Amino acid sequence: MPDAPGDDASDWGLLEPLAFGSGSCALTGDDAVLAALIAVEAALTGAWADAGLAPAWLEEIASSLSGARVDRDALRRGARAGGNPVIPLVAALRDYTDRERPGAGDWIHRGATSQDILDSALMLVASRAIVVVADRLDNLGARLADLADEHRGSLMPGRTLTQHAAPITFGAKVAGWLDGVESAIAALGRIEPPVQLAGSVGIGSSFVDLTGSPDAPAALRAGLAARLGLADPGRSWQAERSPVTRLASALATALGALGRIAADLLVLARTEVAEVAEGGAGSSSAMPQKRNPATAVLIVAAAGRSPGLLSTLFSAMASADERAAGEWHSEWQALRQLLALAVEASEASAALFAGLVVDADRMRANVDLTAGLIYSEEVFSRLTRDRGRAEATAMVASAIDGPTPFAEAVPMELSTATTLVAAATVVDAALARRAARLRKRDAS
Repeated sequence: MPDAPGDDASDWGLLEPLAFGSGSCALTGDDAVLAALIAVEAALTGAWADAGLAPAWLEEIASSLSGARVDRDALRRGARAGGNPVIPLVAALRDYTDRERPGAGDWIHRGATSQDILDSALMLVASRAIVVVADRLDNLGARLADLADEHRGSLMPGRTLTQHAAPITFGAKVAGWLDGVESAIAALGRIEPPVQLAGSVGIGSSFVDLTGSPDAPAALRAGLAARLGLADPGRSWQAERSPVTRLASALATALGALGRIAADLLVLARTEVAEVAEGGAGSSSAMPQKRNPATAVLIVAAAGRSPGLLSTLFSAMASADERAAGEWHSEWQALRQLLALAVEASEASAALFAGLVVDADRMRANVDLTAGLIYSEEVFSRLTRDRGRAEATAMVASAIDGPTPFAEAVPMELSTATTLVAAATVVDAALARRAARLRKRDAS
């Protein structure tokens, strides 16, 4: 038996295989959140000095907070007793700063409430994570663009409702994946994680009381935002939670785009389809012949978890009072898990495509699997154009149901020309959209 983790042990990823090597723990784990909480308290302390509302020596105190050592067990006990981790953290930081300079603890957390600190800290964590996710998606987009261009003429069956429908090209399929990734990049690019600073009831009255200035709430919020590199929302969002749901929606969009790609790959990697394969595919504990598309499976699983987390965050919007009793608390883990899943799935997707094996010959063979039936839509369209809908319907039905193979029964030669032209148009348009975004990004 391995050593049994105690009650104070951390999760180490046994049931989160995608977390391994993804950096999600460093970006979103408890240590990252604690560091962000301390960073927010330090930034708020410094913001008092920046605004000229505190003694000059406070800047040195603010800078020293990053070196504060916090007893994790005491922090957890305090969080359990008070309902959030900020309460015991503030006590610890005040003790620390009072030892550094007697009376300095009076300036820690000055005028703020726990929600100010935790909301701002989670947005700080998010700001770092979404940069990583967007960068990984951009790299994935580059690989997809190359793949779409390379396979613009690689014919394969287009499938609808699990059945062969009409021919497409693998390049056109990849172009659709690329559009999804580009949409996710755009959604993340519109997110500017904001600070929250408005005191106990969301109107900043504590800052006015402490300074005698009605301008203090805005000045301190702006100073906090500048120090953390977050957006100044120009308002309180303590009870109005759209900044959280906008962020969550962008993350879910990214996970959905990646999940859709992975789900497609799972179909294409089936034994009887065999059009793609994962490089370094997973093995089975019972069946030695299997080469499981393990990475795609885990990406689909990650995407499948995002709607439930998104639901939790949207449900939390419907809360009462100036500070929610329970709804706000339900956001913490849901948002953090969405961030972690996006970090993990984006890394896994990049790894998957780095080793993806594409079998264009098998794709072409699968087009021919139904002896020309896959061209029935094209045949029907051309016959309708030349002979009218009624005659076209009768002729195609007869060709499908008759004893002769469809390709021989129809009064025309089956051609891939239309498919190739249409697919190339799709590919070119997707590549142009990506190129336009990159030009705009580089010019900004």
